[in-house]
Amino acid sequence: MEININCDLGEKSKLHSNENDPALLEIVNSANVACGYHAGDEETMREVIKISKNRGVSIGAHPSFNDPDNFGRERMNLSENEIRRLIIDQYEILQKIAQENNENVTHMKPHGALNNMACEDIELATILAKVIYELDKDLIYLVPTGSKMETAAKSLNMKIACEIFADRNYEDDGNLVSRKKPHALITDPEQAKKHVLNMVQNQAINCHSGKQIPCEIDSVCIHGDNNSSLATAKSIRDNLLENKLKLMPLNKMEKFII
Repeated sequence: MEININCDLGEKSKLHSNENDPALLEIVNSANVACGYHAGDEETMREVIKISKNRGVSIGAHPSFNDPDNFGRERMNLSENEIRRLIIDQYEILQKIAQENNENVTHMKPHGALNNMACEDIELATILAKVIYELDKDLIYLVPTGSKMETAAKSLNMKIACEIFADRNYEDDGNLVSRKKPHALITDPEQAKKHVLNMVQNQAINCHSGKQIPCEIDSVCIHGDNNSSLATAKSIRDNLLENKLKLMPLNKMEKFII
């Protein structure tokens, strides 16, 4: 069975260091690269792309609300045209830098509050899916499994990779526990690796209550902005390999190769 490990990278800001990026790129298979709106800049984008190219890591755009003061985690109500412009501009920024290095952006994953809102709101999810599909129908759309984003993307017959979060707990409705709650994060690498293996093998979300929700799982997300990110990434990778799972970049997975 194939599985992908993805990580949000290039997120240098006043709220977050990107010092672990090179080490994380030794472990993960796909990089979701901050495009400068919530974090990062052209220098960090170039750095992640160059290392990713050398490591065989696939490159994705990680577009966000233009809100660096809050790391893109505060909800904003924007018009459809404003949302479209956000996505297009950030994709084009990263794609230009990728092509300067003879690479291409091969997937897209919205960040933070934009992603959380689209998980719950089919109208916003549909706007995002349409603009991404119009940008490039071959872009792989990395979406939280069981979300409205998955529903909207499937209605357009997009290339979809469904992800779970290694270091986050889930509510009984399948959404992530709010970061404002004390049990939102899983910071123990041992707990995270068991959490992930159980979900991948059972193709089901583990809710904090103990409930399981059957779902599709193609990819595991490890956030790069936690203190335990590096230890968690190593623990999860090693555990998946020990259990005979094949780790692949998104664009090399069999389901996306025609």
